[in-house]
This record gives sequence, C-alpha cells and structure tokens, in this order.
Amino acid sequence: MGSFSIWHWLIVLVVVVLIFGTKKLKNVGTDLGAAVKGFKDGMKTGAESDEAAPPQVTAQKSTADSNTVDVDARPKS
Repeated sequence: MGSFSIWHWLIVLVVVVLIFGTKKLKNVGTDLGAAVKGFKDGMKTGAESDEAAPPQVTAQKSTADSNTVDVDARPKS
C-alpha cells in the first residue's frame, strides 16, 4: 500500500496530459531544458572569469597613525 505501481503512474500521466495537453507539456519541457542549458553556460563562464581575475591586494591595518583611513582600491570596470 505504501508504494505505487507502474499502473498508478500511468493513470497519473494520463490525467496530467488530459488537464494540460501535450502542447503545454512540450513547452514546459523546452523551457526547462533552456533554463538548464543557460545555467550550465553561466557556471562555465563564471568559472573562466574567476580564473582570469587578478589577485586582489589588501592593505594591512596600521595602528601607528590615527588619521589613516583604511580603504579597498579597485580598478574601474
């Protein structure tokens, strides 16, 4: 009683097809595939840009002068 057989899943599939129609299900599948492809491309592009990025230089805090302002200098993009 706890698990579903193949017949249960086939009935659920038929009901879903009757409710949404095959065209709408095809569009959902296409949109999902495009989203996964875009995510993979974004991860690949992000990994390449991380490798090419120059290392950041950070300043060490100095307690010698109380008038010193500690900032992070970044190049303009």
